[in-house]
Amino acid sequence: MKQSLNLGQVRSFGNVEFLARQLVEGFITGLHKSPFHGFSVEFAEHRLYNTGETTRHIDWKVFGKTEKLFVKRYEEETNLRCHLLIDTSSSMYYPEADYGKMTFSVMAAACLAYMLQRQKDAVSLTTFADQIDLQTPIKSTPSHVHKLFTQLDQLMQQPKPLRKTSAAEVIHQVAEKINKRSLVVIFSDMFDNSEKADALFSALQHLRHNLHEVLLFHVTDKKTEEDFAFDERPYEFIDLETGEKVKLQPGQVRDTYQQAVKTYFQELKMRCGQYKIDFIEADIAQGFEQILTAYLVKRTKMR
Repeated sequence: MKQSLNLGQVRSFGNVEFLARQLVEGFITGLHKSPFHGFSVEFAEHRLYNTGETTRHIDWKVFGKTEKLFVKRYEEETNLRCHLLIDTSSSMYYPEADYGKMTFSVMAAACLAYMLQRQKDAVSLTTFADQIDLQTPIKSTPSHVHKLFTQLDQLMQQPKPLRKTSAAEVIHQVAEKINKRSLVVIFSDMFDNSEKADALFSALQHLRHNLHEVLLFHVTDKKTEEDFAFDERPYEFIDLETGEKVKLQPGQVRDTYQQAVKTYFQELKMRCGQYKIDFIEADIAQGFEQILTAYLVKRTKMR
């Protein structure tokens, strides 16, 4: 069933935490197994090889340098570490009537946080626009996750005007700070400067190079931001991140706009495929519950 919440509806439920709990308890019962698991093993250290044991884990590169036999030791990784990244630039609060993209991002992130905390997995929250605004520790305690919900609630308030996106710089910073293999979930419309596209792709590749699993929820209002489906009459369009204004009729620029956006989004999707990043197209008109549930069901079947 399609569900699209606006800010007023979220507040009518009380808060983000309560609503996330209700939704997760509802649809998680339909999943036969968890869609999220810890990474199976992680390298810990070397130890000297003991005569008679299997040679499978001998580090031959170390042997070539030292002429001594060392075995790689591994630690079992039963828990997952998940970093939730939410773009809080001004364009994420569009459409202004109900803060659609931010509502989607906050509620989807809240559901994931609650789901992971149920499994005793560690979660952190990072919010950013042109720089990192908030970056919490990564913990699994109920009190920590409760604080995350409070911070998510605050994102639903009136946004600061004219906040630009600098996703590439922020993702590079996050990649440098995460020192253990993790799941990184990004919520963004990716409306960065198109001239910085290569920098953005490089940043996403940086995360994968460091062996993190990456999910990108590409949050858009497809009808207006991709299809440019406005009525044919004069409009004043305002860039929410720069304040720049332009007056025109949609038909004057629709074809050019659609082609430019289509090219950029197709390349973003293609690069994510190349880097083995899960790319989830999130049109807010479909409702976050439908999109999130469909993705979790698909992920569960793949594992």
